[in-house]
Amino acid sequence: MTFILMIIIGGIMGWLASMVMGRDASMGILWNIIVGVVGAILGGWIGSLIGVGGGWGDFSISGLIMMFVGAVVLLAIANLIQRRRIR
Repeated sequence: MTFILMIIIGGIMGWLASMVMGRDASMGILWNIIVGVVGAILGGWIGSLIGVGGGWGDFSISGLIMMFVGAVVLLAIANLIQRRRIR
């Protein structure tokens, strides 16, 4: 059951992050899930560094916020890498 929740919540967080970063049109559902899951791991790590709860083990508001922040940071890094390839 945890795996299914991870995919659903990861997909939602990845989709919301892609909308905020303006990449929603270029990403499909698979990439939204991947960005959401990896972003949640990144957000949990960032949360542990600054002392805020986050990640998969913490299904709270602060955990969801850190998952979203991680997905946005991941998309920002992807945007920087993609811009450098174009030039």
